This record gives sequence, C-alpha cells and structure tokens, in this order.
Amino acid sequence: MSRNWQITRKTLQAISLVVFVLTLVFSKDSAFPPMLTSSLVHLSPLAMLSNLFSSKFFLSGSLLSLVILLSSLVVGRAWCGWLCPMGTLLDVFNFSKLRIRKNLPQAFRKIKYILLIVTLVSAILGNLTLLVFDPITIFIRSITLVIWPLLDKGVFFLETLLIKVPFLSEPVFALDAWMRPRIFPIESSIYQYAALFGVFLMVILLLNLIAERFWCRYLCPLGALLGLGSRLSLIQRRLNSNCVECGLCGKDCPTGTIDVKNGYQSDPAECTLCMDCAGTCTKSAFAFTLKWEAAKKQSYDPGRRLFISTIGASVVAVVLLRMGWIKKTANSFLLLPPGVQDEDKFLSTCVRCGICIQVCPTQAIQADLSLSGIERMATPILVPRKGYCAYTCNICGQNCPVQAIPTLSLEEKRLTKIGTASINQSRCIAWGEHGNCIVCEEMCPLPHKAISLEQKIFTQASGDAVEVLLPIVDEDACIGCGICENKCPVEGEAAIRVQLI
Repeated sequence: MSRNWQITRKTLQAISLVVFVLTLVFSKDSAFPPMLTSSLVHLSPLAMLSNLFSSKFFLSGSLLSLVILLSSLVVGRAWCGWLCPMGTLLDVFNFSKLRIRKNLPQAFRKIKYILLIVTLVSAILGNLTLLVFDPITIFIRSITLVIWPLLDKGVFFLETLLIKVPFLSEPVFALDAWMRPRIFPIESSIYQYAALFGVFLMVILLLNLIAERFWCRYLCPLGALLGLGSRLSLIQRRLNSNCVECGLCGKDCPTGTIDVKNGYQSDPAECTLCMDCAGTCTKSAFAFTLKWEAAKKQSYDPGRRLFISTIGASVVAVVLLRMGWIKKTANSFLLLPPGVQDEDKFLSTCVRCGICIQVCPTQAIQADLSLSGIERMATPILVPRKGYCAYTCNICGQNCPVQAIPTLSLEEKRLTKIGTASINQSRCIAWGEHGNCIVCEEMCPLPHKAISLEQKIFTQASGDAVEVLLPIVDEDACIGCGICENKCPVEGEAAIRVQLI
C-alpha cells in the first residue's frame, strides 16, 4: 500500500510540474486564458498574503491560496511534497550519490521562519522585495528567464546541425515552423540579468549536495508558513509498538525530520507526507492517522525573543531602504509597464512573479536589478532597446495576477502614456551625420503617428549642399511605445530614447 502512495505522489508531482511549465509556455501567445496563468501565483499563500498586507486590497484570486493555507490544518505540508514545482525540481536534482552526509544543526531550521517574519512584516510596511524568495515566483522567473531560453537555444543549435543532413532539412524546417511561436519565440529570447537569476536557481539546487531538500528544510518561507498550520494538522505520522528502531526511516526522510534521539518521532511542521519512510519500514511501525493533536514544541520553533527581534530588524531594514542615501536617484529612463501611474502603489502590489515578462511578445518587459535600487529588485520595467511595447497588445495587464499592471482595453492602452521619445541629435544619423535615415518615422505606428519628417538643407565641409529629412517628435502625440528606440540602427545606445518627461 505504501508503495502505491509513493507512486501516486510522484505521478502528481510530475503532472503538477508539467502543468506549471505548459501554462507558462502557452501563455506567450495567449493560448491559455489569463485566469489560468494568474492562478499559478494565486497558489502561493505567501505571495497573496504579502500582497494583501502591502496593498490593503483583497483579490478574489487569494481564495485559492487560502485553500492551500487551510489545507495545512488537514494534510500538513503535503503541498511541499506533492504539488510544489520547486519541491519537484529539488527531488529531480537529488544528488544523492554526491551528497555530503553531514547533519546540520537543527537550529538552522529557524532561518526559514526568520525569512517568513521579515517578509510579512515588510509587506505590512508596504515592501514586497523579499518575495523574490517565494518558491512559486522563483520557479516562474527561472522558467521564464533561464530554463526556457536555454532550451530554445539548445533546440536551435540542434536544428542547425540537422538541416545539414539532406533528407532531414525539410522535416526540421516544418517542425520549426510549427514550434515558433507556439512553443518557442520567433526570435531568441534575451533577458537582462538572466545569468544572475540562473545562478540563484543553481545555488538552490546545489544546496542539495549538503542536505536533501536543503531549501525546504532551512530556507523556504512558504514552507515555514505552511509549517505553522501543520503543527495542528489532522493527518500526522504516528508510531506504534512495532518499531524496532532500525533507523531506516530516518535515513530516507528527505527533510530529516525523523528524530533518532526522540524515538523516531517526526515533526509535522517539517514532514511533507512524502511516504518515503512508509516505503522503507518493514514492520508497519507507524501510520498516517487522523487525529487533531498539536505538535510538540521543537528547539527551532520561533520563540517570542526571535519574533520580536526579527520584527525590529525588519522595520529598520525597510526604513533604510526608503531613505534617500540608500535609494537610487530617480532615473528618467526607468519606464514602468503600460498603465502604471503610481510607482508607490505599484511597488506595494507587484509580487515579482515575472508573468508579465513571460507573456510579453516582444521582450519589452524585463526584470529590474539596477536602475531603481534594492527596493524594486526583480520588478518589471520596460526596456525599449530590448523590445517595444506593441501597439496591438495589452497582454501584460490581462495576465498580471495581482493587478499591479492595470487591466486596460486595447483602446485605453493605445492612449496611455508610458513616456516620451526624444532625439539625441549628436548620435542621430540624420541630425548628426546628415545621412539618410528615417527608420524611427517609418516605425512609429499609426494612427497616432508621433514622428514626422522635416526637410532641411545642410552645407557640408566640402561646400556641397545636402538635403536631409530630419525626424521630429511630437511630444503630445507620443505615448512612449519605444518601437523607434528598438529599431534605431545606431549601434549601442539608440539615438532616440523614451524617457519620463
């Protein structure tokens, strides 16, 4: 029977992982409804609770996370062991044969509770920076910025090899035409700071070399939140008199919660109901029975002193982040997603999930790590040189799970000002070099064409007269979509850039 439970768990883990990935992948071309894509973030009680504390607004999607949170009172941290995509990744990259088998002090488990307290206290003060440690948002950003772009490049490299084989060239071209843009983008994805996000994910996975599910044991703030409810869970692992203290269950426990020194008891706040111990035990020495019973206090449980000191440290940290000497000065090229007018409201609402980055068809939306300081780490910004805000697209607002990016109709979005384009005449081919270049004017979309051409005659050093068409920006008509900056042929920094004016 225990073997069947293990198979069921692993099957559900695989299905959950596939659903998460496919939902993200097919959100790119709106194959899936926005509600389905948003529900990925709604599954995180930590993200939704933090958003509620910070924005002071209850989203209907929060009901889904509330179900997950309340389920911990019944099945404990089963979410972590059965459905969490990050937990599944950690099980895939187990590194069991390479692991350094050293038991870390139990006190290390306090770290995740510290992260949880700091995250929630900061959220109450309007700061959501630490949601970069939420496992659901980590998974979404990792798929979006790191894993899928690398897979895309790998597939492209393989295609370039296969098309050289005469009888394979046509099938490869046909397969590529089907995959793009259904699965992979037409143009290769290039996201700024992708390497840093990749290193972050790699560190989480490599920590498995120290202890199995190191992240879940010691660092995951969502696991800590679910662990608090799990202390009262209805279903818990309970020993009986058949135990012969062989120690096999303790060796196989992925979270190391089976305590050899305490008669092989386990802490329901740390147990993920993976059933591995049941598959190991040959004596039927325990069972997962139904009984409302509070868990015994553990040495690593957060106490009053830790709680108060962590709250104090959180308040000080948030205050420091908001002080002028640590915050970066305003940057006129810091462009927010379309429809975002109030930066403070945006910061207190955005959960750094990266869904808007994933669904953006032109890669205009990028994660910010440098332009606006630590407080805005991993929040989305527009980078026109990477991609432009398409005139016929409003998908980012439609898919934002917390309404940080307003849900605008296409008509509203086309009239919403993001910024204003301005020309650096010294870099412009037409203005600075008196050459023939009207790319920005050609690219500026109708019907609100904001760039026009003005004919002017210049006298060159040789004395010859040259007639040049000079681009002129109508600041009132420009909405700052950035297509002019994106298509500007000048190498490096564009000669025309969108900025806040």
